Amino acid sequence: QVQLVESGGGLMQAGGSVRLSCAASGRPFSTLTMGWFRQAPGKEREFVVHKNWSVGSTNYADSVKGRFTISGDNAKNTVYLQMNTLRPEDTGVYYCAASRSPIPSRESRNYDYWGQGTQVTVSS
Repeated sequence: QVQLVESGGGLMQAGGSVRLSCAASGRPFSTLTMGWFRQAPGKEREFVVHKNWSVGSTNYADSVKGRFTISGDNAKNTVYLQMNTLRPEDTGVYYCAASRSPIPSRESRNYDYWGQGTQVTVSS
C-alpha cells in the first residue's frame, strides 16, 4: 500500500511561484508513475503532469508546459511540483497520484493511489 501526503499549497499572487510536495510511503516513488492533477471549483479533475523515472518519461499538460516542473528526491521519497509564473486559472486543489503501471497516462482512473490534496489559490 502506498500513502501520499501533499503539502505546500496556499494563497499566491499571479506571477508568483510555489512548490508543492508529495511525500510517499510504502514504496519508492521511483518504482511508480507519479502524477499531479488539479481540480478547480465546479470543474472536473484535470491532468497536470506525470513522470516515470524508470522509463524516463515526462509529460506536461499544455496549460502548464514551461511553467511547472516535476522532480523527485529519492532520499526523502518525495515528489515535488515547482509552479512558476502562476496564473489565476491555476487555482484549484492539487492532488498527487501514483500508478503501479509504467505506462504513462493522463487519465485519473488509471492511478491507484491518491493524496488528500492541497489547495492552491492564485489571486490576480
